[in-house]
Amino acid sequence: MRVEDLMTAKVFTVEEHDLIDRVFFLIHYEKIRHLPVLEKGKVIGIVSDRDLYKALGPKNNSSAIEASTGAVTLHVVPKKVQHIMHRGVLTVHRDTYASEAAAIMANNKVGALPVVDKDNKLVGIISATDILRVFSKIEKASEKREKRIVEGVSHT
Repeated sequence: MRVEDLMTAKVFTVEEHDLIDRVFFLIHYEKIRHLPVLEKGKVIGIVSDRDLYKALGPKNNSSAIEASTGAVTLHVVPKKVQHIMHRGVLTVHRDTYASEAAAIMANNKVGALPVVDKDNKLVGIISATDILRVFSKIEKASEKREKRIVEGVSHT
């Protein structure tokens, strides 16, 4: 099985000069966890929901927290994506084996890999969830086969 069989082709992206409120909007309203960062269509980084939460967390914005009628209010400091993104992002190609993509993610403790063409242009994204979904289907089918075999053996 190849990456192109599992990847999501419709990918939401940001640019390094976008404000992190765009990241917040995409992550929360589109229900995604990883956003490739593009420059002229080429992948230059990635930002995740964890990167966003670190940037918005009270420890990083402690000066932006103020008491307002007894409640605590958090004011988002206008930061750009370039300040929270990871550069040197790992990528894969469409024809990469899914097992190799899974190993790259596991070995590097990342949850997604942008899928690029030979010119480093984004063509999709593959996530650990995509791989787990397929693993689950394969494993479930294997368990059903095993159960049929066991049941067949017990009847003879």
